[in-house]
Amino acid sequence: MWEAKVGRRPRADARRNYDALLAEADATFREQGTGASLEGIARRVGVAIGTLYGHFPNRRALVGALLRERNEALFDAGAALTQAPPEEALRRWVDVVVAHAASYQGLAELLADGVDDEASELHASCARMTDIGERIVSHAIGSGVVRPDVTGADVFALMNAAAWTREHTSEEQAARLVSYTIDGLLVPRRSA
Repeated sequence: MWEAKVGRRPRADARRNYDALLAEADATFREQGTGASLEGIARRVGVAIGTLYGHFPNRRALVGALLRERNEALFDAGAALTQAPPEEALRRWVDVVVAHAASYQGLAELLADGVDDEASELHASCARMTDIGERIVSHAIGSGVVRPDVTGADVFALMNAAAWTREHTSEEQAARLVSYTIDGLLVPRRSA
């Protein structure tokens, strides 16, 4: 979403540049990952690198802008999952966040760095993901489904590791590894 300077209406060309930079960054990051050249993105849009940096002061700010709408949809899904059965909520939350974090190669690493870096443009969204995970885990612990020593931070780390794995292996193998890991978070079921 375009954010104009306070008290000013954005110029039409500035708005077009902003939108074009986001569209090109999305396409480039999907193809080349988040480490792709920002200068190359600016060049393909037909603007100087200073124009890109004028809108997005760094790579994390550009990624944050790209993820803004997707993050809101993710947070809404997470909030809805807090009402689902505990094990199902945990598994579904991990699945949706892993798919989200695997949308660009290298995004999982940026998110992992953003969770502890309060200056990061990604910190607030990482903290929110961790908070949703904490609520889902707390509900699962309270229901006796998840081991009492599991935390939302553990689940956030798991999701980033799973997204990284998904970048480097098949989606099926990553899903299988996530399933094994979640099984390890669960309280063992007693056999009759």
